[in-house]
This record gives sequence, C-alpha cells and structure tokens, in this order.
Amino acid sequence: MILDLENLINMKKRGIMVRETILITLSLILTFCDSSLSEESLTDGKSKPNIVIIVSDDQGYGDSSFQGDHPAEISTPAIDKLAAAGVIFTNGYASAYVCAPTRAGLLTGRYQQRFGFYTAFDSRQGLPLSERTLAEYLKEEGYTTGIFGKWHVGLEYDYRPLQRGFDEFYGFLGHGAHSYFDLSCSTEDKHGCIYRNNEIIDDEGYLTDVLAKESVEFIDEQAKSADPFFLYLPFNAVHWPLHAPDVDIARFNTGNKDRDTMLGMLYRMDIAIAKVIDKLKETGQYENTLIFYFSDNGGASKINANNAPLRDYKQSTYEGGIRVPFIISWPQHINPGKSDEPVISLDILPTIFEVIGKELPNDRIFDGRSIVPVIDGTLEGPLHDQLVWDGNQDKWAIREGDFKLVKNKNGDIELYNLKNDIGESNNIISLNMSIAEKLQSDYDKWRNEMGTPMGSKENKK
Repeated sequence: MILDLENLINMKKRGIMVRETILITLSLILTFCDSSLSEESLTDGKSKPNIVIIVSDDQGYGDSSFQGDHPAEISTPAIDKLAAAGVIFTNGYASAYVCAPTRAGLLTGRYQQRFGFYTAFDSRQGLPLSERTLAEYLKEEGYTTGIFGKWHVGLEYDYRPLQRGFDEFYGFLGHGAHSYFDLSCSTEDKHGCIYRNNEIIDDEGYLTDVLAKESVEFIDEQAKSADPFFLYLPFNAVHWPLHAPDVDIARFNTGNKDRDTMLGMLYRMDIAIAKVIDKLKETGQYENTLIFYFSDNGGASKINANNAPLRDYKQSTYEGGIRVPFIISWPQHINPGKSDEPVISLDILPTIFEVIGKELPNDRIFDGRSIVPVIDGTLEGPLHDQLVWDGNQDKWAIREGDFKLVKNKNGDIELYNLKNDIGESNNIISLNMSIAEKLQSDYDKWRNEMGTPMGSKENKK
C-alpha cells in the first residue's frame, strides 16, 4: 500500500511520526498491509517470520542512547541500531512495576492479575498450569522455541520452560537476581543454579556473554531448518547485583562507582544484543525476523538507573516504574518510525498472532491488542481504552488517554495529564474531580474482575 501525503498527515495525527527522510519522498510503503504480500506468504512454512523477544531487566528509561534526553555517559549502539531500523514507542509500558508479573503477562497476553499473579513472590508458585504460553501457541504453528536467560515464572518441574512450550532452555529459574560471574551450583537453593534444559550444570564465563553465546548458537542451528523459530532472550542485566568486568567499568567515570558498574553491565548487554543481530544477518535471517525489545519494568534506584524525564523508579506506579524503552523491528516489513500511541507488553502476543495469521483463542480473555494497526496507520481511535497497573500492595494506576490516576505508596490519590506533565509533578485532581471519580470507578470494576492474589499473606489485602 502506498500512502499519499494526506495519509501521512493522518498517520501523524494518530501518533506515528515517520522519519524526515521518508517525509521527503511523500510516500511510504508499509508492507504489513501491502497487497503484494499475500496471506499465504505470511503463514506458510519458513516465510513465517522468526520471532525474537529481548527483555532487559530494570533498565532505566533514559539509559538508552536512542532516547532523546539521555545522560551524556550513555552509549548503546546496538540497541540504537535496532531502534533506527524499527518503530520506537515513546509510550511503551511493562504490565507491572516489578519483573516476574510482567513476564507472566508477556507470555500469556493477559493481565497477569487475571490469574492471581501480582508480585515477584508469586514466581515461586509459578504461572498457573491453566495458562497457555506464547511458546506453546507458536509450537502449534511449527516454530522451534528457545529461551536463554531469566525464567522467573515457576520453580518446580511442571512450571519450568520445557514443560511450558520451550524446546530449549539455558538460564536460571529464579528468583530475581543471579551472580554474573559465578555460574556454578554451589547453593542449596537449586533454583538459583544454571540449567540446561531440565538439568543443573556448572558453567563458566560472564553470564550476559554466555546468554549471547547460547542465543547465537540457537540461531545458527535454526538456520539449517525450514521451520521458523522463536527466541526469547530475557537478560538479567542490568538487575542487581552490580557485577561487570573491570575493563567495562573503566570505560565510565560518572563520579558514582555504582553507576559506573551498572553502565558496564549495560555496555556488555549491548554487545550481547549486537552479537544476536549480527548472527541473524550472517545467516540471512535478519530481514524476516520480527524483533521486540523492552525492559521488564522501570529502572531501579538500587542500581542507579536513570529514568529521566519520568518520576520515580521500579516498584512505583508513577511513570518511572512502568514506562520503559520499547522497540519493534521487522526489516522486511516495517519502515522506521516513532509512535506516541500507548502500548504495553501484553500486546506482544496478539501482535505476533496477527502477523502469523493465527486467531486468538476464544476460551479466555486476552487483554493485549495487536500493535499492527498502530504501525500500518489503520488504527481508528485508541489501541487501548484504558491501561491498569496493580501489584496488590495498595498502590495502583489507571491511564485513559492523557489522564492517569495514581494511588501511591502513601495512599494519596493523584491525577496527572501526561501529555503536559510527563514527570507527574502537577497533581490536577482538585480541578478534575469528575475525571478522577470515573477513573477510580473504572479501576474498582477492573480489580473486581481480576483473580484472587496467589501471593503470601503479607502481600494480600
């Protein structure tokens, strides 16, 4: 489909801002809906795209150099190239302000609260066996599936990756943190050990590097196959503990040793991402690989992350706890651009389903929405009427359009207009009580539709 000038203007009104070089031509081919791209070509054999989901851990909103207002010390060239080749979502969100619930929502396409998964502690019980994962669905479509990194949605045998749709697993089950240098199994807590598939192993190396190596080997092997693959790469970087090679730490001199170490971890993760992208290119698979990149929650204060211009950090319902770097790239089919449309990690599963021509099952509610209409310019109205965050800790948030109602950790209920106040510094609730009351009512209704929390007693209301 060729978009004329009028269509380009309409796209910009809906939030897509195409790059200047594209505007010069006054036309843009968006091959999501190009008539030359047949239904058969999208859904047949190897012509189905490979799927890669890369998740960083606790990365700050401002700690990527593709972001406009990033600190001077930030340099993430591989992530920047991914952004330059795809669509950047400036209003991209994780579905939780801590890591495990976001992962549960990502794998199911559903608000994780629907099945009681509210807190990081819930990872010990695990993603309920009644839930089906993206990996399970993709296996049904002929995909080979692999996960390399931090699982964090189940510890016991039936809840582990190979029992939840993955063909290969290298990484650790939980809990949130893992040493980057010690990959031996010296602890009585076997869940913290490194696993290859269902077996505990001792390994060596810097964990971020090893995850890249395992991912690259998986890509190499899949290049020999006619089947498409799904690679899930959930790094534990840059999550605490602050571990980085000395040579990487020495690259930085911010005056804060802890931040220098975190930046070394980020630098090493960026190199790992470059290795994955380079291998896709080397094996001729890059053009037809649909890549998602986002962080599992906002940057953590514990690691000296930078969330500017957002307020607060991980564990918060302010934007700094939930708004994250968010990129989608598919070189063969998506032209570079930027969108202000609010999207959330729950949207990844439905987006993949639409791309591969698979219908969402009708046996359950899916809260995610396909992002395809945002990218191809066909979206009418908002992608989401509302977005909600709730960790069952008596703090929550609900966003509708530009308005966001927040209940913070002190019990205060505040209203912000994010279009004018991205830093959430001007509480306008007293001037907009009717909006606040509606959003409060909508939140209460949403919460009543969610499942009973599975977490420990202290996490329950």
